[in-house]
Amino acid sequence: MMEQQVDEIGWVEQALRGDRTAFGQLMHRYAGAVYNLAYRMLGNAEDAEDASQEIFLRAYTRLESFDRARRFSTWLLSIGSNYCIDRLRRRRFAWMTLDDAAYALPSAEPGPERSAITQEQRRMVQQALQKLPEHYRLVTVLRYWQDLSYDEICQVTGLPESTIKTRLHRARHMLAAALGSEEQVLWDTETTA
Repeated sequence: MMEQQVDEIGWVEQALRGDRTAFGQLMHRYAGAVYNLAYRMLGNAEDAEDASQEIFLRAYTRLESFDRARRFSTWLLSIGSNYCIDRLRRRRFAWMTLDDAAYALPSAEPGPERSAITQEQRRMVQQALQKLPEHYRLVTVLRYWQDLSYDEICQVTGLPESTIKTRLHRARHMLAAALGSEEQVLWDTETTA
């Protein structure tokens, strides 16, 4: 872990001296995390790809403001979360289509029936996530999809830990309620068909 941070600081220093390859190393390391954050926040693959490019561009142009006492990933994800929130505010809840969900969330392909169930579950989770208010969605994505600690989420969002825990608690209840009712609807349609 410490070696990874040393590599990152070295790459940041090289990028500040104009070495684009060094910044490319940082992009390569965090492309998945940035895309995942953008996808979970924005709700579709195309917007997530656009957002990922913009997030890395903003990181590159603001590289001199990176505080070397922090982890690069935390700094980068804070840029990403702020960008995604701004984008959500501008578009005022554009809902993800089912076609986008099917395209963006590949199945593990254990078999056609299991694959269909898994894909449906992923779609339901993504739809429930999109229904969360953005401040609940952000901490949920950072905690459960980006696997950040509470301290790291505090650094990304600038919020106190108690607020983060409260938002996560409420988000879990909202997701459970949304998923519980959707699963009941699916169960009812399966038993009556």
